[in-house]
Amino acid sequence: MKTPIADFCRQYADGQTIRFHMPGHKGQGPLGVEALDLTEVRGADSLYEAEGIIAESEAGAASLFGTRATFYSCGGSSESIKAMCLLAVRQYAKTHSGRAVLLAGRNAHKSFVGASQLIGFDIRWLSSEEEDYALCRCTITPTGLEQALSAMKQGEGLPAAVFVTSPDYLGNVLDIAGLAKVAHSYAVPLLVDNAHGAYLKFLPEDRHPITLGADACADSAHKTLPVLTGGAYLHIGANAPEGFEETAREAMGLFGSTSPSYLVLQSLDLCNDWLEKTAHSAFAETLERVEAVRDQMKEKSLALSGEESLKITLDAPGSGLGTGTELAERFRSAGIECEYADRDFVVFMFSPFNRGEDFDALARAVRALEPGERTETARRSTALPEAVLQPYEVLSVPAEEVPVENALGRVAALVRIGCPPAVLPVVPGERVDKNVIEILRSCGIGTLNVIK
Repeated sequence: MKTPIADFCRQYADGQTIRFHMPGHKGQGPLGVEALDLTEVRGADSLYEAEGIIAESEAGAASLFGTRATFYSCGGSSESIKAMCLLAVRQYAKTHSGRAVLLAGRNAHKSFVGASQLIGFDIRWLSSEEEDYALCRCTITPTGLEQALSAMKQGEGLPAAVFVTSPDYLGNVLDIAGLAKVAHSYAVPLLVDNAHGAYLKFLPEDRHPITLGADACADSAHKTLPVLTGGAYLHIGANAPEGFEETAREAMGLFGSTSPSYLVLQSLDLCNDWLEKTAHSAFAETLERVEAVRDQMKEKSLALSGEESLKITLDAPGSGLGTGTELAERFRSAGIECEYADRDFVVFMFSPFNRGEDFDALARAVRALEPGERTETARRSTALPEAVLQPYEVLSVPAEEVPVENALGRVAALVRIGCPPAVLPVVPGERVDKNVIEILRSCGIGTLNVIK
């Protein structure tokens, strides 16, 4: 496949052009990649007005993913999530008056809450259909979505879109095809945060959300593909509402920097060639290696969670291995850094660029584990706190930071969980209750920002 962005940048670097333009390093510096780090010089195109080499490369990505259109992001899936929310709100405004509402799974990334604050839409949350609270897991079934949409249709009215996260940080995967069918039966678009699942298109069985019926989705290319950090996609599906792709680039530009990284763009561009020529065989081989490790863990009767192909999620207390954070330290002492660890889980993420010796080292570390007494974590309610205000109504309100134990009854002003798409204990505008305080304490969070 053609790689027009990478080819242009290489030719520019090799041409020894005198650079009286940005960046300030002028193509020289200690990293060794400065010569390829460009700005929007003539011929380099412009990400948010693309009609040259960037548009050509994005068209190549669209053909690989089977989308109606694909747009590059240098700001990760966070930028793409905000943009697709804006597309849904704009589409809704064409035929409806009043403020748009998005119906969302509670394990939304904090960039979704940020989208509400910046765009000004209301959120109606779908809590997990499982009764026990988990930090990242939010089980939503087609039946549950049907009930929620039916209730909204009979009450306040249908939402501008349904927003779900799949796969989640623990490797749990939703029935996207079933959810899409239900959403479309109400003429509501389905938006998917697929940040962890860009590779799903290139497995022996294509399980990408766009293939399964999503109208738009955000993929973090850098999480599972050979792309530099920050590289991501916004995909528009074949059945998305008319006009999504015409305004998507403008929407992306509202949330992205006007100085996108050409190093990131080159990596997205070069990834197209790898996806076309190598990805299918590479992922098939990696799946076999991951399954071998998974089988080894099962032979030791370790408790595993999640169904995602390129993640292994180990339930530490359920395996008799202490807490997840303690277990992560044991792997770290063996030279292995996991993707994520909390009180309950340790998560390993794999890609075709993990070497054979990487898998061998993990296998040795697993063999060295000696499970002890298994414990169950305390069950907590999935009931959501009282929503007093919407997140956008809190954005400019004076706030103060208080100890968690002093926050009871107060209204939260900030999200207090970091990067992972998570079942947020409390969202800006919600009233802090006892369950929230227990969850925050269990996550090691000692303070909370609340409205003054």
